Amino acid sequence: MSKRLKKSKKDDQIVIDEKKGQLYIGDKDLRLLMLRPIDLIEFTEFAGTNAEDIIIWVGKSLSKYFIENLLPEKDLSLEDLSTKKIIFINVLETFEHLGYGILNSKFKKDNILVSVENPLSSEDKDNIMSKNICFLYQGLFNGVLEQLGIEAEGKEIKCYLLGDEACVFQFDLLINEFSEEDIDKEEEAPDVANFLSSL
Repeated sequence: MSKRLKKSKKDDQIVIDEKKGQLYIGDKDLRLLMLRPIDLIEFTEFAGTNAEDIIIWVGKSLSKYFIENLLPEKDLSLEDLSTKKIIFINVLETFEHLGYGILNSKFKKDNILVSVENPLSSEDKDNIMSKNICFLYQGLFNGVLEQLGIEAEGKEIKCYLLGDEACVFQFDLLINEFSEEDIDKEEEAPDVANFLSSL
C-alpha cells in the first residue's frame, strides 16, 4: 500500500475551531456533525414510509463526504482490491474513534461482513424506532464501498435490537472477488478432545 493511503492516530483526533464554533477531524477540512441517536430514531415521524431509504441515503452521503475529505483528489476506484480492503478498515477505525461503536470487518471471497458492537442504538434498545440507526450504519458502510468502487449489495443479517451481540451487515460483491491473500482466515476452534486426552 502506498504511503499516501496510510493514516495515524493523529489523523482521527477531533479538533475544535472556537472561532467558527466547529469540530474538525485531524488537520483535514472535514467538519463533524453532532447528531443524537434519538434524532434519527424520531425521524420516521417526520419522513413516514420513506424514512428507511432516506436514512440509508444520509449514511451514503456521510461516507462520500468523509472519503472525499480524508483522501482528497484520489480516484480510489483505480486502486487494487488489497488496497481497498486496507482503506475500508481504516475508515471503519475512524468511525469507531468518532463513537459509532466497536467496528470489525471480515473479508471473504465474495462478501464482506461488518459487525457493530455497542451500536448507537444500545441505549434505546426498547424503542422499536431504533432500527433507523441500523439503516444509517448500512448506508455508511455501503457508501464507503461505493466510494472505493466496490459494487456490493448489503443487508443486515444480525441485529443488536433483536438480541444478537452485535449488528452484522453482509455486503455481497456483485463483480469482483477477493484473492486468497485478502481473505480473512476462519479461526479454528481448538480440538477439546485432543487437548483433554493429552492431560
